[in-house]
Amino acid sequence: MGKNAASRPLRGAIRPEPDLMSLFNQHPLRQSLNDEVHARPPVPLDTPEFVTYLAFVHTDGSAGREAGHLAALAEQLDLAPPQTETGHTFIDAGAFRLKWERHNEFSSYTFFRRIEADDGADEHALLTVPATWRKNIPGQLIAATHIELRAVADVPPDTVMVQVSPHGETLVAAQAAEGAAWVFTDFHIHEGFSRFLLVDAGLTPRQAGRMVQRLVEIETYRVMALLAFPVAKEVGRLLSRAEDELADLMDGLELARNTEDDRAMLGRLTRLAADVERSVARTTFRFGAAAAYYRLVQQRIDELREVRLSGFPTIREFMERRLAPAINTCATIAQRQEDLSGRIARNSQLLRTRVDIELERQNQELLAQMNRRAKIQLHLQETVEGLSVVAITYYASQLVNYMAKGGKDFILPFTPEIVTAISIPVIALLVALSLRKMRKTLGADEPAATH
Repeated sequence: MGKNAASRPLRGAIRPEPDLMSLFNQHPLRQSLNDEVHARPPVPLDTPEFVTYLAFVHTDGSAGREAGHLAALAEQLDLAPPQTETGHTFIDAGAFRLKWERHNEFSSYTFFRRIEADDGADEHALLTVPATWRKNIPGQLIAATHIELRAVADVPPDTVMVQVSPHGETLVAAQAAEGAAWVFTDFHIHEGFSRFLLVDAGLTPRQAGRMVQRLVEIETYRVMALLAFPVAKEVGRLLSRAEDELADLMDGLELARNTEDDRAMLGRLTRLAADVERSVARTTFRFGAAAAYYRLVQQRIDELREVRLSGFPTIREFMERRLAPAINTCATIAQRQEDLSGRIARNSQLLRTRVDIELERQNQELLAQMNRRAKIQLHLQETVEGLSVVAITYYASQLVNYMAKGGKDFILPFTPEIVTAISIPVIALLVALSLRKMRKTLGADEPAATH
């Protein structure tokens, strides 16, 4: 350490330093973003403890009623109203404690109660919670778990492992936290609750709290992930029908004889595309959420740091054998759905191209017919022009004849007949030249108008 550093006084030894933060322009979200990292910490637990966990899916605006419901509990227990704006709160009622958290799709209620010496094995943390209040919790129950935290001296793991699951199911057992705890469960619902036995072999209160939180999150996230499985089975049936129909349409593509057949097939293909895209829009979130929840399950299992016990499947093995196939099915259906949507789009484009080519061919034929008709009309027009020259010459020569008869005394020695005969070619030439000039004028104006 340098001389200056060694001689520097401790902060506050002489005078308080000025508020350094007042010198900076801080981002308005800086504090809230930093607090988010520290939000929702696990509740420290002193062994022995009963823990009951309930998760309720948000339905029909239930999330908006949760704050009032928690306030009603606080009022019933003569406690201060809880602060729920941050999406989580903690209520200490003495006889029990409640940790509430709101998530995207569900809200969780975790109840804690100390185990007394006279508590029986079948008791749980909900016994001291007002029954009417817990009956009216908003939402639909999706996960319910009882956890019993016991000391290794009170419940030796060997005595648990020699027993079969009391409900006759496969017992899942493992050491966790590098041997500081033992976990036992069968992942079945009995009387509405799944059950875990957590044996404390050296956990600190915070470790015990984190262990309980990981177990309830594994239980919740695995159920939330499985919400996509019924959807996958339903979508699978739709995809099978759509794939068969698409195959039939493509087989019939070669049998199409005319544009009407192509348009009919294109209509069926468009309807099929609409059905598949509607399914994609309806299920994309659910399949994506299932993958996200499954990743969370795997992450929480990693955090348990399990050690396998001979003769017993671990939580990881149970999830890989029971949960992973369902999630893989959902992922396969989601990919199959996207592939089918792409295939329909490509086939639709192919059929549209075929229809467009046929329409272009028909348009070319129509233009050719129009050209032929235009030529015929031109010939007719030329014929009419010739007849017009004759007709105009005839009428004009008659006028000359009348005029010559009226002035026959002035045209001597010519007679009216001679004058009329001389005027006929002159009149015919003038009429023909006039019509030709008019046609040229109209032909010169037409390109300018078209441009």
